[in-house]
Amino acid sequence: MLRSVLLMICLTVALPGCAALSALQGEPNRDVFELRSPPAGIGACRSSGVAELVIELPKTRGTLDSERIMIRPSDLQTQYLPDAIWGDTVPVTLQRLLVETLGNYGAFTHVGRAPLGISGDYALLSEIRHFNAQTTENGALIRLDVVADLVREMDATVVSRGRFSATTEAAGTRTRDLIPAFDLAAQQLVAEMAEWALRGVGVDPNGCN
Repeated sequence: MLRSVLLMICLTVALPGCAALSALQGEPNRDVFELRSPPAGIGACRSSGVAELVIELPKTRGTLDSERIMIRPSDLQTQYLPDAIWGDTVPVTLQRLLVETLGNYGAFTHVGRAPLGISGDYALLSEIRHFNAQTTENGALIRLDVVADLVREMDATVVSRGRFSATTEAAGTRTRDLIPAFDLAAQQLVAEMAEWALRGVGVDPNGCN
């Protein structure tokens, strides 16, 4: 009851002490980070306009379906950074990066999280296997690993299947060391997945530059 009253006061008058109240209740302040999509020529393939592509929300295990940033001291142990989180869950983050990147190429008539009509022409289905930092003797290794299928919606045919990995080294295990390494690895991963998707529908990504 007391917590509800104090929360109402915070929302009503925006007291500076509300942040301190959250900390006392065990809700630590964390910095929020967003990963960037790789650079791509805006509309570089616009003349192609091959089809509508739907990027389905990637699947993953429960420990990765979170905004928390995973760091693994060993293969059997999972921890999270105490002072930082992603702006969205890991699956939503990857979905956003793919939508942005493939949309920028302009090869598809529409790229989105849902079809404009009943269904799209193609759907990109994926599963995130790894999206974490692994501690090493000299710092940490960022490891991203995704498997994906490109499916033609008309007859539910898998037209292309692939596995994509990206690794980068971080100088240490502090947040300021890990986030830039995550960003670089994510750009490499998404760029590779985008080129694969383009080839899957018959577009040469080398001709889009």
